[in-house]
Amino acid sequence: MGKLYGLIGCPVEHSMSPAIHNDAFREKNLDNYYHAFHVETEKLEESVQALKLLGVRGFNVTIPHKISIIPFLDKLHETAKIAGAVNTVVNENGRLVGHNTDGNGYIESLKEMLNKPISDHKILIIGAGGAARGIYFALTHQGCQEIDICNRTISKAEELINECPFSNNSKALNIQEAEIDIEKYDIIIQTTAVGLHPHVDQKPLSLKNAKKSAIVSDIIYNPIYTALLKEAKELGLTVHTGVGMFVYQAALAFELWTKQAPSIEKMTKIVNDQLGGTSC
Repeated sequence: MGKLYGLIGCPVEHSMSPAIHNDAFREKNLDNYYHAFHVETEKLEESVQALKLLGVRGFNVTIPHKISIIPFLDKLHETAKIAGAVNTVVNENGRLVGHNTDGNGYIESLKEMLNKPISDHKILIIGAGGAARGIYFALTHQGCQEIDICNRTISKAEELINECPFSNNSKALNIQEAEIDIEKYDIIIQTTAVGLHPHVDQKPLSLKNAKKSAIVSDIIYNPIYTALLKEAKELGLTVHTGVGMFVYQAALAFELWTKQAPSIEKMTKIVNDQLGGTSC
């Protein structure tokens, strides 16, 4: 019988993870199977224990469980300790070890679009949840100093900044303040679930005052072009879709589970094909 892997989150119906991981298992001739499990918040602890008892060899963690899962794991890898959030779990001989591949996966995908070091950019992060934490800590770990965080609840942005273990000059903003000051930023990173399928007409803020040279990045990949990215394209801004981060973090997780590197190109093609290509 093959080994079982999976994803836990709420919702998970939109996820392309089963498609790309199961294809990669076939590509590598591995007798493994990946399944998405819908897990409500109040069922998280018992669901994690059930996966452990079933001998699931590894699983990904998505919204809204990336932080709340931590007490139910046996150990945290350094990447998860730094991020304060978990997106990948490895079953090591019955012990569940939490990792975070979000931050590094995101940076690797973003670097492909930059013509100067990432630390030379002034950055705005929208959101202060688990995904924002992983990206923010990874960016500051790489030397980025000028990173501000905006969130509907400003205290959560302040808390995230205060918990960052690396040097920074970050400020916490509310959404209205971020919209007013948005022309200051070279890179704008959207990390919330706003705009995720099926609520595809929603966006967290307006880009009308953004500088023309800005890169607007949205980690949502379904749809590939969110309402925020569509606005960015209409304004002539450079857009960075969530497909890159999704694929790179998935590839890093796959390698943690199998010790084999999947094809980034193949994973990217599957996501783009299933979600309707690469254009608006």
